[in-house]
Order: sequence, then C-alpha cells, then structure tokens
Amino acid sequence: MPNEAEIEKVVRRAAALRALAERAARENANDERAVFGAAMALRVIGDHRAALAQFEALNQLVPNNTHYLFELGQTLEHVGRFEDATPCYEASLSAEPFNYRARHAIVQLHRQTTSDNSIPEMEQQIALPDDDGWRWLYLGHALAKTYEDIGDIQTSMSWLARAKQTRRRRSAYDVANEQKLSQAAQAVKLAGAAAHDSSEPIFITGLPRSGTTLVDRIVSSHPDVISAGEIGNFLQLLKLYSESRALASLDADVLSRTDKVDFERLGRSYIESTRPLTGATPRFIDKAPSNFFLAPIILRTFPNARIICMRRNPLDSVLSNYKQIFPFDDRYYDYVYDLEWAAQKYVIFDQLISRWRDMLPPQRFMVLQYEDIVANQEDRTRDVLAFCGLGWDARTLSFHENAAGVSTPSVRQVRQAMNAQAVGRWQKYGAALDPARRVLEQARIALD
Repeated sequence: MPNEAEIEKVVRRAAALRALAERAARENANDERAVFGAAMALRVIGDHRAALAQFEALNQLVPNNTHYLFELGQTLEHVGRFEDATPCYEASLSAEPFNYRARHAIVQLHRQTTSDNSIPEMEQQIALPDDDGWRWLYLGHALAKTYEDIGDIQTSMSWLARAKQTRRRRSAYDVANEQKLSQAAQAVKLAGAAAHDSSEPIFITGLPRSGTTLVDRIVSSHPDVISAGEIGNFLQLLKLYSESRALASLDADVLSRTDKVDFERLGRSYIESTRPLTGATPRFIDKAPSNFFLAPIILRTFPNARIICMRRNPLDSVLSNYKQIFPFDDRYYDYVYDLEWAAQKYVIFDQLISRWRDMLPPQRFMVLQYEDIVANQEDRTRDVLAFCGLGWDARTLSFHENAAGVSTPSVRQVRQAMNAQAVGRWQKYGAALDPARRVLEQARIALD
C-alpha cells in the first residue's frame, strides 16, 4: 500500500511551509535562526518577495554576516534587482574574503575586463586544497567566465576542466543508468484506467538551459496562467504511489511500477498539492526539466494536460549545461562535470523526445525549438498559446516585464526582451568542443 502519511506531507508541504514561515516571523522576529528559516521556507515555495522582506530583516538583525548577505543578494536577483544584489555580494566578500559563492556571483553579474577583474585573488584561493571540490568549482567557473569575457576561450575552457575535476571524480555520470531510465520510460503503457480530467496543468520541460524558463515566463505572462515554478511534486507523488523503495525519486524502478499506481488519486493529490501556489488561477505551469522522462505518465494521469518540451541546438545545449553550476548533490546533474557526459545526456534526451513526438498526441505534446521562438517570437508565441488552449494576449510578448520572482539559472536573461545573444554560441569554441562533437556525430545528431 502507498505510504499515506508521506503522500499527505507532499500534498500539504507548501501550505505547511508558508504557515511555518509566517509563524516564525511573527513570533520570533528577533531570533536569527527563526527569521532565516522563514526566509528560506518562503523562497522554497517561490514567494521571493516575501522571502526578501525576511532576508532584509535578518540582515538588520545580524549585520555583516557573510552567509546572510549572500542569501540577500541571491533573493534580490530573484526579484530582478541586480544592481542592489552587487553591494550585498561585495559586503559578503568583505566579511569573508574566501566566500567563493559571493565571488562567483559578482563575476557572473558583471562583464570582466583586462583592467578590472579578480584573477590574482581567485588563482591564489583556488591553489589551496579543497577536499569536496566546491570551492574549486565556483572559483574555476568564475575564472572561466572572466577569461571568456576578455576573449581567451582556450584558457576559459581549461579553467572549466580544472574546476570540475574533483566533483567529476566524486560524482561520475552513470550513462548506463540513464539509458535504463529511458528504456523504462518508453515501456510505460499509455492506456489504462480512468485518470484525472483536469486541464489546469501546463508542464514545461527539456534539458536545463534550453529555454524552459523563457517559455515559462512567456506563458505565465498570460492573465489566466500562473507559474508554480520547479516544484517537483509530480515525481515525488509518483514515487510514493508506485511503492518503489529506490533511493532516487527519478529511477527506472519507479517507472517500471506504474501498474501499481492509482492515476486518478495521483492526479488528485498532485492538483491539491499545488493549490497553495496556484490559488484560483485557471491554469498553472509546472516547470521541471526532468519531467521529460515522465511525459507518458503525465498524460496517463492528466489526459487533458499540455506538455511543452524545449529543444536547443545540440552543441549550444551541451555547452550551456557544461558551463552551469548546480549547487547541490543530485545524480540527475552529474553529467555537467564533463563535456562528453553532457553530450551523452543530450543524446538520451534527443532520442527520447523523438520517441515521444511519434507516440504522444500532438494536441498534448509539443516540441518547441529555442532558436525558432527567438527568431519568430510572435508566431511561435501564438502557436504555444493556441496549443495550451489560451486566447491571444499581447502581454506575453513582454514577458521580460513579468514581475514574478524567478530563481533558475536564467534569472538575468529572462528580464531582458527577446534577443539572439545565446544562439550559436558554440561556434566560437572551435576544437574545444570536439569531445562533445564526436559523441553527437556518432549518434547521428545534426549539429546545426
């Protein structure tokens, strides 16, 4: 039998976190641990403006704390206040010169030049021992970004490889396991018992850095849609209803147990779990990159849902994932520590999406090319809204004016109007991308 207590925890989690945060802030306003907990809880449920108020209060309560200053800077970025974030990171670094996350954040926010950079400080700090590899990872990425800004691609890529070496050894990508996951996903039966009839969810998925946040912002700029963010509820509930004992939520064992799942109950629990985030808005977005593995299960649960899967140029996709830091240990992201691994991940993704495009109903599953929506913004936006069953609204073209918070790696890009700056970036890297190019060519994936 499914663990009903754990299911209830997932269903009630967002409401419980909000209640906990509000009580902590109200009853323990002078307790730094309570205020920090309230701020983080609010950020977890995507209420970035409420979280910002708590972080501002925390930094009044405990000035010059490097950790709290950094988190305040992060939250200011989430609400689009980039100029205000920089002084927080600088103060964090002043309080603790070895705060590598603050150093990395400053480099990411500002274009580096030959006359204005922190290369000496970063090279000195990265030379020190680092058992778990996180300091090397952040400082190496910051050095790579610095050298790319000043036009030295070869040195930039060299620093990326050095930055990732410890994490690469500790978190090796298991491509065989990923292939098993893909095979298990393809074995899921589409037909079955009655499921949930809600048409509220719009699932946006695809590899990270492929335009998922962009399309989330476009669609959620429609007055009938709200974004619930990357909530992960569907996968967690699926695992519980499958009765899998696998350690990971996204696991072949979970997908192979769909015969045990009560899909109507799964759908009901999932919708109920989103209510504290979505309220009475007619439609909502669930944007989780890993959901591309779950497309048949999502449509088995919600036959009236829509799934938009983002696809990007293979080499741009591989490169942007390789250059990304995911600041937590999660097997799903192990592939970012090596160019060949990132290419292998893309191959599995591309093959699976081709399979879904052939077998899933086109009125419920759409593959959207990132470069296409950049080049043809209004036409593709109209297509996406029509696919979702939404009427035209011109506000979706001004997605960059959407005031809602965003905490994904695309936080800065989606505050800008549509532009082609990220299209074709792979071309300037030349032979540095050969390890990825070979993997993609062997899989017969077109590179342009």
